Amino acid sequence: MKKFSWRNAALVAAVVPMIALSACSAQGGKAPDNASAGGAGQAASTPRMKVALITHAAAGDTFWDIVRKGAEEASSKDNVDLLYTSDPEAGRQAQLVQQAIDQKVDGIAVTLATPDALKDVLKKAEDAGIPVVSLNAGEDVSAQLGAFTHFGSNEKLAGEAVGTKLAAQGFKHPICVIQQQGHVGLEARCAGVKAKVPGTEVLYVNGQDMTSVQSTATAKLQATKDADVIIGLGAPITLTLLKSVADASSSAKVASFDLNADLAQKIVDGSVLFTVDQQPWLQGYMSVDALWQAKRGGFKLGGGQPVLTGPTIVDKSNASDVLKFAQQGVR
Repeated sequence: MKKFSWRNAALVAAVVPMIALSACSAQGGKAPDNASAGGAGQAASTPRMKVALITHAAAGDTFWDIVRKGAEEASSKDNVDLLYTSDPEAGRQAQLVQQAIDQKVDGIAVTLATPDALKDVLKKAEDAGIPVVSLNAGEDVSAQLGAFTHFGSNEKLAGEAVGTKLAAQGFKHPICVIQQQGHVGLEARCAGVKAKVPGTEVLYVNGQDMTSVQSTATAKLQATKDADVIIGLGAPITLTLLKSVADASSSAKVASFDLNADLAQKIVDGSVLFTVDQQPWLQGYMSVDALWQAKRGGFKLGGGQPVLTGPTIVDKSNASDVLKFAQQGVR
């Protein structure tokens, strides 16, 4: 596997009950499923600080497990009490941010999949003097919403990388499957693919119901005989699309964005052409670490620009090496 560099990365993204934004310490108690604390064995001698990581994660999406692992490792190193919460519904995610403000946390790391829903509450964080970083989604509006830096992939660039690779392999009619309508990052991915392969169609599915994803994609493939590749925008979605291809008796190939161990294995096996990895472990790690660095020394990464963690291509040429890291939960 090629060594990662920031330069290469830049070139190559059911109502959930509201909970109090609290977490148990690493020394005692069990955090709720939707909240966690950083691990024990902290290396830093700096005073204990509290950081809230608030994402738009849906239940069961393994991508966010990797983000969380990165954040937890940074928390352990930096003597940080990590409060992790998530909600895929924009209004409830905004409420979680408000809860973090009410808890007087020392920093907030937040995903901006639906920035309009978060702009007001993030202004409240700014007014309260709480530093904010963003991650994963919303790099184009991050600075406008008060974050001093952003960690993630340039999603339009990632989409263009996929489109370029598909065009080079002769694909002309991709179906790009978006699992959350209105998510700015997902929309940008498909727009990037379409910019390079004009015949790209977008298919919207309900990413919180994999049975529905499978049936919707199957029906689309059955109705679109000339579809030659179907693209999932997340590993669990892509793994479900493999079933849809089989159900539809379609000859379409499968490509993906993002990664987990099961998807890496499918690339090794040849069932999936490739994926574009945005390195989510780094997003979680760097978000927490940046807030710690800001508190301990006033350091601010990025110079007001996003810090890119991707995109990078994972295909059959390097998937075996990546699989080793994915099995450890760090890719």
